[in-house]
Amino acid sequence: MTTDTPARLLQLLSLLQTPREWPGGELADRLGVSRRTVRRDIDRLRELGYPVQASKGADGGYRLVAGKAMPPLVLDDEEAVAIAVGLRAGAGHALEGVDEASVRALAKLEQVLPSRLRHRVATLQAATTPLTSGDGATIAPETLTVIASAVAGDERLRFAYRAADGTRSRRLTEPYRLVSTGRRWYLVAYDLDRADWRTFRVDRVSEPVATGARFTARELPTGSAAEYLRRSIRRRQETYAFEAVFTAPAEAVADRLPAWFADPEPTEGGGCRVRGETDDPLEWLAMRLSVLGYEFEVREPAELADFVRELGARLIRAGGG
Repeated sequence: MTTDTPARLLQLLSLLQTPREWPGGELADRLGVSRRTVRRDIDRLRELGYPVQASKGADGGYRLVAGKAMPPLVLDDEEAVAIAVGLRAGAGHALEGVDEASVRALAKLEQVLPSRLRHRVATLQAATTPLTSGDGATIAPETLTVIASAVAGDERLRFAYRAADGTRSRRLTEPYRLVSTGRRWYLVAYDLDRADWRTFRVDRVSEPVATGARFTARELPTGSAAEYLRRSIRRRQETYAFEAVFTAPAEAVADRLPAWFADPEPTEGGGCRVRGETDDPLEWLAMRLSVLGYEFEVREPAELADFVRELGARLIRAGGG
């Protein structure tokens, strides 16, 4: 029997977060209390913002339903480890869809994980070999979580940085946002030593340390961090322009493009044109355009069209054609 009310409420909440309806009698047996006590505890959870729904009947049942706000979750050891490993795997390799919010969630989770669970997460991560893009641009999840925490807390961030030519430097920044292109993570930040905005590839960042010094966020020169990154990439000498024409409407294509791509331009006949500049390898761009799921034609550069044809032929062979 659980006599401690806070502990009993946590146990009750953990049971209710299982996707099923719990009869009042079964909850009372599980908790070792009376049905009346269960009803009182349900009322306490409702007062705390948990939307517990009761069903009518001889025994009555309770289940947790979706509410207007997201109250705290209670996870058991296995659930916490599974979520942390999944977030780490995605964050470390800049998978599309794993954005800054996911990294912040990982930072919060790892902050409260007991040491025994941190060890389990690290062990599972070390035993897993991910399939990467081949350029070695992987990131330690700890690097992302430190940066994300500094962004969320408006805290100055110091780190070591390796430029594209191998030059190493130390940077003191006011971090603004993390941006994922679907293949790489970038940090948009105000560089205090250079008194200007900068973008940093996170796979080239090492030894990140939040200094504890708070700052008031400055106004970014462009409307969003994604737009600033897009313009920053255009200014680099190693970038190249590309253009592809899709038969699908602009709205449909836009929904599947990474955030750093420019918005598609509608064309006659209901299609659209996608144009932009990138420093990513042509092989990656060919694959990225292909997996959008719509018919398209590459207009430039010619090398990109060659890669698309080669990719198509390879897929046909793989399918036995």
